[in-house]
Parts: sequence; C-alpha cells; structure tokens
Amino acid sequence: MTPASLEAIAQFRRYMVAERRLSPATDSNYALDLAALVEFCDRQGITRWRRLDTQHVRRFAAHSHARGLSPRSIRRRLSAVRSFYAFLIREHLASLANRSRLPEESLGITSNPAMDVRAPKTQRRLPQTLDVDQMARLLALPDGNQFATRDRAMMELLYSSGLRLAELVGLDVDAVDLREKTVRVLGKGSKTRIVPVGKMAITALKGWLHERPTLAGPGETALFLGRSGTRLSRRAVQVRVALWARRQGVSTRVYPHLFRHSFASHLLESGGELRGVQELLGHADISTTQIYTHLDFQHLARIYDATHPRARKKT
Repeated sequence: MTPASLEAIAQFRRYMVAERRLSPATDSNYALDLAALVEFCDRQGITRWRRLDTQHVRRFAAHSHARGLSPRSIRRRLSAVRSFYAFLIREHLASLANRSRLPEESLGITSNPAMDVRAPKTQRRLPQTLDVDQMARLLALPDGNQFATRDRAMMELLYSSGLRLAELVGLDVDAVDLREKTVRVLGKGSKTRIVPVGKMAITALKGWLHERPTLAGPGETALFLGRSGTRLSRRAVQVRVALWARRQGVSTRVYPHLFRHSFASHLLESGGELRGVQELLGHADISTTQIYTHLDFQHLARIYDATHPRARKKT
C-alpha cells in the first residue's frame, strides 16, 4: 500500500473517534483489523483502495479463517472493512464539493466491496453468570480499609445497575443521585441513560463517598479512584474483582462484565420484562437482550428436571 493509502486509514480512525465517538477499545480493534487488510493487500499486489473488490474481500475473510481466526473475529474484521469503505465513499462525495481531505488516489470509490461478504456462522455462546447465592457470597466483603470500601461500592453498583466496565470507570461523583437512587451513565455511542441503584449499592456508595475525600487528588471528579488519587483504570477494576472472588471462595472465573450478565439474568428469572431489561442495559437492539431469555429458559428447565414427577430421575 502507498503512503497515501495508509493515510486514508489514519484519517478514518480520526473521523471515527472524533465524530462517531468510537471507544478506545473498538478503535484499537479496527486498527488491528485494517493492518491485517493492508498486509493482505501487499501480498496480493493491491496498492490502492479502489482496486480492492468483493472477491478480494472474500479471500481476505477466507485467509483469516484459515489462520485460525474465530468466526466472531472475522465478523468484526469485515465490519471494520465495511466501515472503512463507507468512509471512503463519503469522502468521495465530499470531494465533489471540494471538501475532502483525502489524497486523490484514495478517492473515486463509489461502492463497498465488503457489503455482501459474510463471516462463517457460529453458534452464539450463552453468557456466563453467577447464581444468586454465588453473587451474595462474592458481595459479602469483610470490613477493611478504604480500598475494600471502594471495591464493595464498585461491585455492588456493577450488579445493582448492570453497568459496563467502561461505564463504571467513567462515572463522576455528580453522576450518582443518592436521594433519587439513580446513576447517570454514559453508554456506547455517547448515549446517556438513567439507571436505578438498589438499596445495598446505595449503602455501599455512601460508605465510599465518606472515604473518597481522603484519597482524591486536587480537582479530581472521578467517582472511583486509585492509590494515586486519580480515576481508576479498567485494568485495576479487573484485578480487584478477580482478587475478591478468590478471597470469597468463588470458584468461577469472575470479571466485571459477569456482574452485568448476572444482573440481566436475575431480573428475567424474577419476572422482569424484556423491554425494560433492554432499557436498563442500554442495548440499542432487543435481539442483544434476548440472549438472556435463553439463560432464563435453562434455569426453568433445570427446575423442571429436578421437580416434575415425570422428569426427575429415580433414586
């Protein structure tokens, strides 16, 4: 690929971060996916983006599969290519009005070669969850120092409100309304939602907010802080959650998103309405939320197998 063609990728990433509010994690994934596309094009002797066609993209997907990439990762890789070419088409249209910032050799693209290319199908994996008893054991943290108080508040809030990890670490102090028992969350696509906070989480947050001023650096607005007095990183939350799981004797691998899965599953098991759970989770598409109905069915099936006279095994 020519330097000008590589510059088009850099422009695309800047556009996605600045205007489409792409998360840092997704931007990093897109960078890796498009780097793999560049490597493929170099091997195929393709030097300009306008020379890539649908057959090339199909070979790119097949090559990725042959190298052991999972269907889910190939799907993400193709999504990156589709988004990149949608950007190139947009820039071509902008060039007609002399508004494009891309070099000439990256313009002239009017169709998306990845549009009709599909990744191999894969069985959708059901999310892992903790049952109610496991969650209760995990959250029964012993009293300790200010960091134990902070960790209890974090984990209670993750479970109480079904937050994503990025949403949790992005919270500022003013996002929590203790009187109304709600938290204002900035979700994917910079969409804001208001989520209720349960009684146990409110109690834990009050305990942490009492301790927080002794740790906070000057002018720091973050709700959850590290030892340096600044906003806690995602990695730090992952480490602390895994640490407490071991200490509390939870044998299952525990990670922050597990609280969100458990939150949704337990709501549906208790009769929660699917649309309501979708709103609480901040899912744009209800099909994403429907995965938890399969977990709910599995829960009911286990109860049936254990209790129905014609289902349970004779002892």
